[in-house]
Amino acid sequence: MKKRGILIGVAGGTGSGKTLIAQRIIEQLGSNEVVVIQQDSYYKDLSHLPFEQRKKYNFDHPSAFDKDALLRDLNALLNNQTIQLPIYNYVTHTREPYTVPVGPHTVIVLDGILVLEDPELRALMDIKVYVDTDADIRLARRIRRDILERGRDIESVLTQYENTVRVMHLQFIEPSKRYADVIIPEGGYNTVAIDLLVTKIRDILQQRRISL
Repeated sequence: MKKRGILIGVAGGTGSGKTLIAQRIIEQLGSNEVVVIQQDSYYKDLSHLPFEQRKKYNFDHPSAFDKDALLRDLNALLNNQTIQLPIYNYVTHTREPYTVPVGPHTVIVLDGILVLEDPELRALMDIKVYVDTDADIRLARRIRRDILERGRDIESVLTQYENTVRVMHLQFIEPSKRYADVIIPEGGYNTVAIDLLVTKIRDILQQRRISL
């Protein structure tokens, strides 16, 4: 019987470099065995709300995510099953009508701002990582990403940052780093930390006699 998969949680504020860390893990361990699951994929569908109301929604609060669906799918992946990954549209703030099959994979990387905030998610994790990056760098990255990739203008990005993003970071995200096994400054650019993290993943795989 195949052993249970390995779950690595990677948390940190918006623009901290979480996704780059996940990419670096895939580069070293291989995309055939490693999959990245974005917590953002599990944003609740807001299609029942008028568009103007959707734009004002607090996307940085734990209640913005469908935690039950995320837990169900993570447990399935960890038990070597295939899931139907939801696809979230950041422009319309709604779920797409289709899903994408994902799995099975040996190593699952869960990437999201609040993945260390929830005790049920933490209980599934083999390694808990927090990416610690200065607020000014994170804001600059957020502005660039939201304008280039998500169809926002700078005024809407700054308004959202001031009203919810910064407040929720201080209330929920920053405090969650006390649960981390590893705190990585500057995200995926910290090659020493990435190498140490990958070595630890390989050590867990060895202990479970899973080849990679």
